[in-house]
Amino acid sequence: MGRVFVNRTLNLKRIRFLGLDMDHTLVRYNSENFEALAHRTMVEKLVREKGYPESVLKLTFSYDRAIRGLVIDKMRGNILKLSRHAAIRVSYHGLTPIDFRNQTRLYKSTYIDLSDSNYNSVDTAFSLAFASLFMQLVDLKDRDESAKMPDYAHLAEDLSAVLDQAHRDGSLKDRVRKNLDQFIIKDPDVVAGLERYKRHGKKLFIVTNSDFNYSKLLLDYTINPFVKEHKSWEDLFDIVITLAAKPRFFVGDQRFLRIDPRSGAMTNMDSKLEPGIYQGGSAHVFTNDLGADADEILYIGDHIYGDILRLKKDCAWRTALVLEELADEIEKELKAAPVLEKINRHMDKKLPLEIKLDELISEQIEKGSKEHDDRIHALLAEISEIDKAISPLIKQQQQVFNPYWGEVMRSGIDESYFANQVERFACVYMSKLADLVATSPRTYFRSQRRPLAHDLAIKA
Repeated sequence: MGRVFVNRTLNLKRIRFLGLDMDHTLVRYNSENFEALAHRTMVEKLVREKGYPESVLKLTFSYDRAIRGLVIDKMRGNILKLSRHAAIRVSYHGLTPIDFRNQTRLYKSTYIDLSDSNYNSVDTAFSLAFASLFMQLVDLKDRDESAKMPDYAHLAEDLSAVLDQAHRDGSLKDRVRKNLDQFIIKDPDVVAGLERYKRHGKKLFIVTNSDFNYSKLLLDYTINPFVKEHKSWEDLFDIVITLAAKPRFFVGDQRFLRIDPRSGAMTNMDSKLEPGIYQGGSAHVFTNDLGADADEILYIGDHIYGDILRLKKDCAWRTALVLEELADEIEKELKAAPVLEKINRHMDKKLPLEIKLDELISEQIEKGSKEHDDRIHALLAEISEIDKAISPLIKQQQQVFNPYWGEVMRSGIDESYFANQVERFACVYMSKLADLVATSPRTYFRSQRRPLAHDLAIKA
C-alpha cells in the first residue's frame, strides 16, 4: 500500500463530497508512452502546418529531458529549475547546461518572477513533451542557421498552438482510443476504494476538462470492468462534469448544460443540479446547488495550477494532489540515503573548521597581524581535502535521480519551487489515487510539527 503525505490536518469524517479530476488522477496514463505520442504529434504538426524544416522530424523523445516543476524562459530559450524562493538552481539553454557565471550574467538577481508572462511553468505530466521539445528546438535553431526557425518566444508560441490543436482535433485522443492498453492503466484498487467510500455515505463527483465522449470511453474502460456494487460508472458517480474549463471552473460563474448519456445531446439547465452528467458550469453554482460547505468537499487532481492552486485560493475546498513521480522519487531517495549520510559526516567535520577559520581571519584583521597564518593555511588545506572527498559523493548522489535536473521535490538542500507549491496548496498528496482510497473513509490525517531553523539551537 502507498502512503498519503499530510501538509494540513484533514479529517475525512467531515468530508461529504469526494471530487476527482479524470486524466492522470482517476484514470492513470502510461505517461512515457503518452508524452512520446504528444512529442511525435507536435513535431509532425510543426513541419506540416507551421513550415518548420524537415530536420525537426528527426528529433526523438527522451522522457528524462524534463521533469515537473521546471520553468521555461520563452525569450531566452532557457529552462530553469527553481528553489522554493524562486532562485535558479539549475539552468539549460536548449540542451546545453548554463554555468553559474553565465547564469548570473543573464539573470542579475537570479530570482524569477513567475507572474511575468515570459515564463511558463511545467506544472503537469502533460507538459513534459512540450518542455523537452522546446529544448530540442532551441538547440536545433542554434546549431543549424540554415533551418530558418523563428525566435525562441515564437518557438514556444508555435509549440503551444500545435499542442492545443492536437488536443482539440483528436490527433492525440484518436490514437489513444485505438490503443487504450498502450496508453491507459487499469487500476481495480481505485474502483474498490471508491465503492467503499460510497458505502460510508460519501458523494462522488468528477470534474474534468475532457469532453463527454472521451470521458465515457476512458471510464467505460477503467471503471466498468471492476464495479461490484454499482451498475457502471454512471451509477458510481453522483455527478460528472465534462469540459469544465478548469481553472476557470473554480473562479467563473458559467451555466451548466445537461448531457444525455445515451445520445450525448445537451440541454440547458434551468434547475438545481441533481445526479447526472453535465458540461461546463462553475464551482460556485455546484457548491450552492448541493448545499455544501467548502470544507466538506475534498477535490483530488494532478495539476498544481489547474486543479489545486486556483481551487484553494478561490473556493477554499480541501485539496489532494496526485504526484505520479513520487513513488519513484522516494525509492531513489532510499537508494541515495547511504551516500547522503557520508556527505553529512564530512560536513559535520567541515563546519567547525570553517567556523574556526573565520574566527582566526577575523582576529588577524582586527589586530592587523599575521600571527595565525600557519594555522589558517592548515585549516584551508584540511577543508580542501574534505571538499575533495565530498565532491564525488555529491555526483554519486545526483546520478541516482534525473541526470539533468536531479530530484523533483528538491533543489540541492532546499525544497524545489514545485515542492513549495505542493506544500502551500495541497492539504495531502500521494503518488496515485489508490493510495488515498485505500485508507479508511474515517481517517484523520494529522500534520506533523515542522522544524524551524532555530529548532536546532533549542535541541543543542
